[in-house]
Amino acid sequence: MTTPASASPRLSIVVVVYNMRREAPRTLHSLSAAYQQGVSADDYEVIVVENGSTEPLDPATVAAIGPNFRYTYIANAAPSPVGAVNHGASLSIAPNISVMIDGARMATPGIVARTLEALDAFHPAAVTTIALHLGPDVQFRTMTRGYDRVVEDGLLASIDWPKDGYRLFEIGALAPSSGGGWLEPLAESNLISMPREVWDRLGGMDPGFVIRGGGLANLDFYNRVCELTDLRIVCLFGEATFHQFHGGIMTNRPEEQMPDEMRDYLAEYRTVRGKEFRRATRPHLVYGEPRPEALQILKAAADKILSET
Repeated sequence: MTTPASASPRLSIVVVVYNMRREAPRTLHSLSAAYQQGVSADDYEVIVVENGSTEPLDPATVAAIGPNFRYTYIANAAPSPVGAVNHGASLSIAPNISVMIDGARMATPGIVARTLEALDAFHPAAVTTIALHLGPDVQFRTMTRGYDRVVEDGLLASIDWPKDGYRLFEIGALAPSSGGGWLEPLAESNLISMPREVWDRLGGMDPGFVIRGGGLANLDFYNRVCELTDLRIVCLFGEATFHQFHGGIMTNRPEEQMPDEMRDYLAEYRTVRGKEFRRATRPHLVYGEPRPEALQILKAAADKILSET
């Protein structure tokens, strides 16, 4: 485990990875100071937590991304990433913490700078991001029509990524948890940030979620964030994370198999919380700037909402 380059970063970003040799380098590059706009490596640190992977990343490769990147490996890791998230947070030193529970998600180039701005402007706040899947539709559908890593690599090459990271919007589709985009409450955020005192008040993610992949841990965490009435919920407009195809437990499971998996998730949630799961409904404040590349995503979100009214 290396030490942070800056003694006083403003933000610690915890990224959990598991057998992501193809996907994690893209995710981590998208969080690097070479890609992120309006920030330097001194402004933030990235803590990469390898959750017991059988094919781990090369620590030297992670360190080479930037002086603000640190890597740690958890041996004999639990199937759930919750412990890895909490471990990464315990290693962090900044006054604000960001969590990416799934390290296969690439970020847009303004996500760090806008997060820092929002944390300052709306303190105390939880700063959230919408989620998209790479590809023409959500991946649990496209995978049945031939979408795979090779197709995805071709899509990324077609937009010349990472030359202009905002072009990811041209090859993405809204995830079910962000079906209304910036226009409706989210069910979860795959890059969520908050002051350390808020993280501590929540006790981090709940270790009671032990199912492989974490089950509803991330949605439960978002629900608990939304229950804090003294906290503003801010969603970054024009920024997002994009899920890469990697064989994820839910995102890359055939659609017909998802009800069985969800049944287990809901049962675990009832055990942990003693009640039925309900997705968050709290509206958020939208902060950021419009991106021309994201217009088709904004239209898709508006069309979805209008079709349901």
